[in-house]
Amino acid sequence: MNKLNLNKSWNYADANESIDHILLKKQYDLFINGEFVKSHSKKYFNSINPATDEVIASISEANGQDIDFAVKSARKAFNSWSILDPKERGKYIFRIARMIQERAKEFAVIESMDGGKPIRESRDIDIPLAINHFFYYAGWADKLEFAFPNKYPKPLGVAGQIIPWNFPLLMAAWKIAPAIACGNTVVLKPAETTSLTALKLAEIIKESGLPKGVVNIVTGPGKTGSEIVNHPDIDKIAFTGSTKVGKLIQKNINGSNKRSTLELGGKGANIIFEDAAIDQAVEGIVNAIFFNQGHVCCAGSRLFVQENIAFEVIEKLKYRMSSLIVGNPLDKNTDIGAINSKEQLATINNYIKIGKQEGGDIYQQECTISKKGNWCPPTLFINVSQSNTIVQQEIFGPVLAIQTFCTIDEVIEKANNTPFGLSAGIWTEKGSKIFKLAKELNAGVVWANTYNKFDPTSPFGGFKESGFGREGGLHGLKSYLKFE
Repeated sequence: MNKLNLNKSWNYADANESIDHILLKKQYDLFINGEFVKSHSKKYFNSINPATDEVIASISEANGQDIDFAVKSARKAFNSWSILDPKERGKYIFRIARMIQERAKEFAVIESMDGGKPIRESRDIDIPLAINHFFYYAGWADKLEFAFPNKYPKPLGVAGQIIPWNFPLLMAAWKIAPAIACGNTVVLKPAETTSLTALKLAEIIKESGLPKGVVNIVTGPGKTGSEIVNHPDIDKIAFTGSTKVGKLIQKNINGSNKRSTLELGGKGANIIFEDAAIDQAVEGIVNAIFFNQGHVCCAGSRLFVQENIAFEVIEKLKYRMSSLIVGNPLDKNTDIGAINSKEQLATINNYIKIGKQEGGDIYQQECTISKKGNWCPPTLFINVSQSNTIVQQEIFGPVLAIQTFCTIDEVIEKANNTPFGLSAGIWTEKGSKIFKLAKELNAGVVWANTYNKFDPTSPFGGFKESGFGREGGLHGLKSYLKFE
């Protein structure tokens, strides 16, 4: 392989995104019944920039009284929202989409500041996808009877929605847009560490004129989410997060009439066959595991390479990793930003330690890391086995475990040998291999010659301990409807 001589003294000039245009308050309250209101707890917590350790804003912590107020507001609003002309519902959702679009740059910067992801990802992926989900479901609002012919779809009622910290605005769009398009009302709780874009979305919702109580946004830690799950007047729970918390939610709502969809953890298999376009596949590997610092439930964190090309693929992957820029999320040159929190960084480092203790050979990119903030260089392990902890458990960071295989049947068995079943990737020029693996892999989403591609028209969800139910596409509507 002919390598470009990368002189270590050669660097890109800084290309930092401006923050002068963003509007952030020092303190944010709860958004209930169309207004920002103080919490009964009178408590606030800090939202911290994971790249600098600086406090961005203080955010209200909701308690049980606040959740009860939000649910009652949503229930009252449901009585009128559910019978509103569907075309009018669609108009409101279209308006929200357009207003986010007008402020897309501001949302992208805040997402990177609050979550640590590179601005290129926030700007080009997160925010456009969130906008597209609102546009897509706005279009379905008055067509539900065509989407589900002869089934007479009706809204469920009040949906309690809990979203994670890895894609804050996008996850809010995944949850809110289909729910209100179907005529439901919503009480949504964003993640404690990344609440800002959800609260900025609340500002847009208020400005859009959406009827009061249709969307309520409450902030707080895990116990705030528990109040939502356990509230007796919630009709549907939609949760995206860890498998551990998903199991607790399912246990708590067993025996109740609550509907639920759970999108949980993953340990995606990314499979490279000998006939794959190697350079394209290497780019796919990088995108699969290092996108958003590996904070992706469907990340391709297990790499399977056919034996006779393993050396070439690994060498090219190491070389490609050497060019990745780890640093300031607001720098347009940055490929890998900050780990979302110190707690998550400690978890990732613990898994790296376990990987070395269990005999894996580690390779990490050499890079300069700031003393402030939370950073983890791109990491890969080779010479690991199916029983290794880092192969079986979700790390949720930029850590890749690499194994080899000889035959199709062998890689199918290895790929399916995990408690999870969320995603997989296949790299080959043979359509027959793609069809065979797509059929036999236990994964809710299977990508062919690409990875981490999302679209509002396409359903997303998992099997086994990766949860149940689907979001996106017509499937995302079905989760918020009952049929007569």
